[in-house]
Amino acid sequence: MNRPFGALPARTVWGVSALLLAAGDALAARFGSVSVRGELSGYTRAASGHCYFTLKDADGATGTLRCAMFRRAAVLLDFQPRDGQQVELRGRMAVYEARGELQLVVESMQQVGAGSLYEQFLRLKARLEAQGLFSTERKRPLPPFPQRVGVITSLGAAALHDVLTALQRRAPQVEVIVYPSLVQGPEAPASLVAALTRAAQRNEVDTLILCRGGGSLEDLWAFNDERVVRAVADSPIPLVCGVGHETDVSLCDFAADLRAPTPTAAAELVSPARMDSLARLAAIAHRLQALVHRRLEGQAQHLDRRAMQLARPAQALARQAQRLQGLEHRRQQALRQVLQQQALAQQQAGARLHRALAQHFGRAEARLQNLAERLPRAPQPGLARAEARLGALAGRLQALDPARVLQRGYAWVTGEDGHAVTSAAALQPGSRIAAVFADGRADALVQTVHAERRPTPDTPV
Repeated sequence: MNRPFGALPARTVWGVSALLLAAGDALAARFGSVSVRGELSGYTRAASGHCYFTLKDADGATGTLRCAMFRRAAVLLDFQPRDGQQVELRGRMAVYEARGELQLVVESMQQVGAGSLYEQFLRLKARLEAQGLFSTERKRPLPPFPQRVGVITSLGAAALHDVLTALQRRAPQVEVIVYPSLVQGPEAPASLVAALTRAAQRNEVDTLILCRGGGSLEDLWAFNDERVVRAVADSPIPLVCGVGHETDVSLCDFAADLRAPTPTAAAELVSPARMDSLARLAAIAHRLQALVHRRLEGQAQHLDRRAMQLARPAQALARQAQRLQGLEHRRQQALRQVLQQQALAQQQAGARLHRALAQHFGRAEARLQNLAERLPRAPQPGLARAEARLGALAGRLQALDPARVLQRGYAWVTGEDGHAVTSAAALQPGSRIAAVFADGRADALVQTVHAERRPTPDTPV
């Protein structure tokens, strides 16, 4: 039966590939060249050079569109695309047959502006950075050999499996403590803060790992929440942040003590490789053995030398005797030199003394001879005057002799105290006096006293 061209039979059963191909043809015919604007999310670039990402509405709507940009178009980009950027794409709609997904094959991409989430990211980053939360001075070194490592992530996350696998492979002796937390969704920030607080309060691990797998900017947004970033910065335990893949960046990466590109890398950073540690220990043991061996060899050689010395004591005694003889010879020579020097010094001192005495006696003898020659020539008038003066002084002395005064009829009167009485006013009736004469003494008792007043040199006449 003839049918109009393009008309379908009343009932057609399609194969999957045929249906997808037909839908792709229909899309190509209806949307062969379209332009669309939105915000990049989950942008990745494969080793082949092809780029894959999701485009979403920048106004907060829930619509998303899978996009593919092949290498021939990607090499023409004049900027580096990243999540959160607002772009305008030009391409064609198609169906990806392998998964039956609708996608946009991008032929060109132009940057329009940053998306709303990315703008929030940049503003919060600038504000926290100005407050010093990302300062390098706050970064702490990780302990080189931790005994316990804490992991903050979801119990069902693939990141936890990656971390545990890496730790078991590198350092099986390290104990792992998991602090469960949500890592995505509106409740995730509060859950992450609670897990960080619980780890700090329990203080049972040496290092913390904050991790989750990769995702879009919206999926990782909990790690850009200000509460979580501040809790990471205030953690008293050194913390490594391994959120997302290598191209993913969160604010927790800047606040942590160390950023890891992936959760596996975070586990490798906090734990020393067991084989490397064993190799270092083996090298240290080898060096210690070499040092001990050299020390033992040195001590053995020293012991051999001592044994050889003890085996020949006669030689040691002969050397000591020879040394003593040499010292005795040197002592005798030194003593002879000292005695010779002392004798020479005494001879020189005696010669000097002899010369000095000879000079002194010579001068004294000359002086005596000179005096002897001058004595006969001494002047006589001087002796005569001296004899005359001596005679005059002797006469005056005889005149002043008290005994001669008493011989002229005078007496020396003394009181009871033995002192001379020179005035009648000093006596009183009944006083005892003694009168000393030239030829004796008489004691008397004063009967009466008659004192005569005589003018004194100061009394006017």
